[in-house]
Amino acid sequence: MTNKTIGKYGEQLAKNFLIKKGFKILELNYRYSRLAEIDIIAKKDNKIHFIEVKTRTQNYFGTPFEAINQNKLKSIYKCALFYMQNTKEKTEKFQIDAIGILLNKNNKHDITYIENLVL
Repeated sequence: MTNKTIGKYGEQLAKNFLIKKGFKILELNYRYSRLAEIDIIAKKDNKIHFIEVKTRTQNYFGTPFEAINQNKLKSIYKCALFYMQNTKEKTEKFQIDAIGILLNKNNKHDITYIENLVL
């Protein structure tokens, strides 16, 4: 699998995970610019969640969450503000979350969901 294929597979796993948790998926791969993208935008309990998904096949080069740095969070935040200004969804509450997925060779996966990341 290529990195792009692994990433898309991870996003699909994350989407299914969120749906099972009661989220409504609003957008996938929402772009603000060529440099800013949010993997999943979802809504639950009148709050919009901007979710970064990181998928890895191994931890040799760090966990999925170690790939989310301050610059990435700033980029997501700017994109989230743009979305909030331009959406028809009526809510003022939003937060940035992350889902880390670790795939193993037996086609199984571990999903970790961290809510409300702070800049």
